[in-house]
Formats: sequence, C-alpha cells, structure tokens
Amino acid sequence: MPDMTYDPRTAGRTCHARRGMVLVVVLVVVALLALAAYTFAALMATHLGAAKLGGRQLQCRALVESGVEAVRLYLMLDEAARSDAGGEFNNPSYFQAMPVLVHDDATQRADFTVLVPNLDDQGNLGGVRYGLEDESTRLHLNALLTADKVLDNAGRDLLMGLPGMTVDVADAILDWMDDDDEPREYGAESSYYQGLKPPYAAKNGLLDTVEELLLVRGVTPQLLFGTDTNRNGMVDPHESNLLPASGTTGQTLPSRGTDPTIGSMDRGWSGYLTLYSAEKNVSSAGTPRIDVNQDDLAALYDSLATALNEDWAKFIVLYRQHGAYDGDEAGEDVATITDIDLTQEGGTKLTQVLDLIGAKVQIPGSGDGEGRVVAAAFPETLAEMMVYMPILMDHVAVNAQPTIPGRINVNLAPRTILQAIPGLEETVVEEIVNQRAYEAETDAEALARRHETWLLTAGIVTLDEMKQLVPFICAGGDVYRAQVVGYYEDGGAAARAEVIFDATGAVPRVVSWREISHLGRGYPLDLLGVQFQPGS
Repeated sequence: MPDMTYDPRTAGRTCHARRGMVLVVVLVVVALLALAAYTFAALMATHLGAAKLGGRQLQCRALVESGVEAVRLYLMLDEAARSDAGGEFNNPSYFQAMPVLVHDDATQRADFTVLVPNLDDQGNLGGVRYGLEDESTRLHLNALLTADKVLDNAGRDLLMGLPGMTVDVADAILDWMDDDDEPREYGAESSYYQGLKPPYAAKNGLLDTVEELLLVRGVTPQLLFGTDTNRNGMVDPHESNLLPASGTTGQTLPSRGTDPTIGSMDRGWSGYLTLYSAEKNVSSAGTPRIDVNQDDLAALYDSLATALNEDWAKFIVLYRQHGAYDGDEAGEDVATITDIDLTQEGGTKLTQVLDLIGAKVQIPGSGDGEGRVVAAAFPETLAEMMVYMPILMDHVAVNAQPTIPGRINVNLAPRTILQAIPGLEETVVEEIVNQRAYEAETDAEALARRHETWLLTAGIVTLDEMKQLVPFICAGGDVYRAQVVGYYEDGGAAARAEVIFDATGAVPRVVSWREISHLGRGYPLDLLGVQFQPGS
C-alpha cells in the first residue's frame, strides 16, 4: 500500500500549486470572455456599418429616382422654357450636382448628376457633358427594314456606316429581323442557326433589345460593347487594351486615332444604335401639323389659311385636286384665282412636303379649253426658300401620325452615322459638319437649323437630293438618353442607371431603365460635382 503519511514539508507546496492553477484558469476564462465580447462588439459594429451602407445604398437609389423625375419635369417644359433653363445639351447649372440632402457635414450631403458621353464630330469619346443625349443621333435598328422599302439596300448601307461593320454581318442582322427565311446575299437565316449548339431559330421580327444582336452570326461582345466596359463615356486606363486588333469575323477593328473619319469602337456598336428614336409631328407651338393629304379639302383649306395664308392654302388645295403641271407655260399668280370648288375631291397625294417646291398647277378649262396654269407658290430659289421653308415645314405634314420614328438628327449625329445615310456623299457630310453647331449661339441660328431642310436652304444639297434625304433625316428628336448618378459627397455609397425618356407624348415617360450600379460609380467626385456649402 502507498504511504499515506502526512508530510508537512510538501503540503504547502501542493496547496499553492492548486491555487496557482485556479488563477490561470480564471485568467484564461476572463481572456476568452474579453475576446468574445470584443468579437461580438466588432461583429455588431460591422453589422451596423453594413446596415448604414445598405441604407445609404437605398438612399442613393432614391437619389437616382429623384434625378429621373427631375429630367421628366424638365422635359414637360415647352421649348422656350427649356431654352431659358439652359437647354439639354450641356447645362451644368441644371443637371450637375443637384442637392437632395443638404447638411453642414460633408459626409451627410448627397446629390444627383445627369450626364452623357461627350462626342466629337467623328463619334469619338471626349469626356462627358451634363445633359441629355438625343436618341435620334443613333441608328434605329427597327427602322432599317422600312429604310429598305424606301430605297434598295438602304438598311445595309446604314449598317455599313458602323465602324468595323462588314457586309456579311449587316445582312445577317437584317435577316434576323425580316419576316422571311430567305437569306440575303451575305446573310443567315434559321437554316444556319439550327446547325449551332444549342440550335435556335432566327427571330424574324423586330428587336426587343440591342443586346439581342449577340444572337446574330458574327456579332461578338467586343464588337457590340467596345472598350468602355464600365459605360462611363471614357476609356479608363484599365480598359485601354481590352479591344483585340481584329474580331471573329476577320475585319480589322478601328480604334481611336486609326482613322478619325470613321468613328471608333470605344463604345462599340451599341453606342451608335437605338430602338427608341422618334420625333413629335407638331409645330413649334406644340400643335399637330396640318395633314395636307386629308380627304376633307374644305377643312384643309381653312386650316392652311389660318396657319399660313390664303394664297398658300389655295395653291395646296389646287395641287391636291389637279396635281403638278409639267408644261412650259409660266402661269399666273395664285392670288388671281378666286373660285375654288372645295367640294371637288383631291386626287393627288403628296409623298412629302417638298413635292410643292417649284411645282405649278393647271386648272382644267371647260369644253376644249386648256384651262389656267397657276405659277409656283413656293418658288425654287434659295432666297425665297429661306423665307417660306421654315414656315411650311413647321406647320404642314403629309400624314397625321403623332410621331415619326427612326430618322437621324443631322444636327447632332456623329460623322460615322451621317456617312451611312443614303444620298449623303462625303463632300456633303464634310460641309454639314463644317456648318452645323452643337449649340446655337443665337435664336436666329437655332431657327435656321430647326428643320432638316436647312441643308437645302444653305445650298449644301439640291432639291432632288433633299427629297431623297427627307425619309432618313430630321433636325432633332424627342426621345433622350442619360446616365443618372446618385451619390454621397464623402465618396462612399453611389448608384447609377442609364435611362431613356420618351417625350413624344404630353407626359414624358421612362421607356428603358438599366441599372448599372454594379459597374461602380463610374466618375470621380470632382467630375460629378459637389453642392455649395450651406450659407455660402
């Protein structure tokens, strides 16, 4: 048996050892509790920070919504009020750093800014401007098939204006949209797509989104979106080497500096394309234009006499009734015609307003008489056209449709789009670019460029050339695009959306809202701007 005899020499040491162990255990437990408390406090602080950031992110989304509503309110103004407010092309006082949350503490101040890429005449990126982008500066994809009906291969020609476009891709895009399964000369229909893995059929219908082009043979993400991957209208350092030298279709892709006259692929084809461009068919006063092809000639005469003058009203009614006279007789002034039978039907329809320019009319005589020839009420001379053309184009139209979709804004469209318009030769494009101005310096200059026919009155194109161009061009649209950025001035939370506004109706509406917050704020704070200090 072990010796259980009490030894006073070791008893003290054993007791002290036990008390020391308890102290160690207590210290470990206290340390663990302190660590747990610290971890819990840190976790709670993290959750608090996340909650604050999440709340700020929601507030930034609300800031974007505030910016969208501000744009809608702006677009509800009439033309004169918009001009007085600074216009929509580049208006920092209205669209940059608009305060929503005002506070003495800079970390609590929040704003929204509305901005778009700033392009040069060639369509190359050049920073940003504070305002709206007219969708009519882009090529309307769903209008290409209509262009084909106006002029053979017009749709292909318009697509070929895009930098890096090839005829096989252009025909494939048109085949994707047309309603048949007959491939064009260089195109592709369902028979091609059914051989892919996985197989699918050509849509044979209008596009719903520009991104749908990625389903078309030969269209790649690099071609469609270019190098500006964060969609901020600038080629940032990390983006400068993203675009390959050639695409999958074998073509060499242009880049900035390769050829300044053909645009660049910084924004890809998507930067030149739209599905929304349209213009209101109204006068400068906002009233519907007079449909010169309406059947009720008495009502037509009354409307024209009120909006224009009686002589012009008489001539247009006579033209509707008898058509154009192609003889050599000079004719008499329309003011001498006093008896017009407004009950007689109008057998002639105008294909466009310019049919009236230089036209004469012959009123049939009774019996064997040749009748009376009426001289042109709208003479084909530049001096006279400069006077009557703005009035005529402002008040009359050849249809009663409330909007005209798909035409290209000749005042703002980049050179690469202008060059693709059927009938615009390179020398004409050069003259347009030289004469136009993105922002008119005077009211007279703005009035002179209000209608696309300024190309005719400025002597840039002939009347026949202008007639060919009218189906394709306009002087401005009523659908706009912009990026709206909501942000805190401390550089923390931010939200961003690309929004398209349709202002062709009485109340502007949002037709496209693309959330791009996942691409980052996109712009430095000094570019977005900060609000003034309260009280300054």
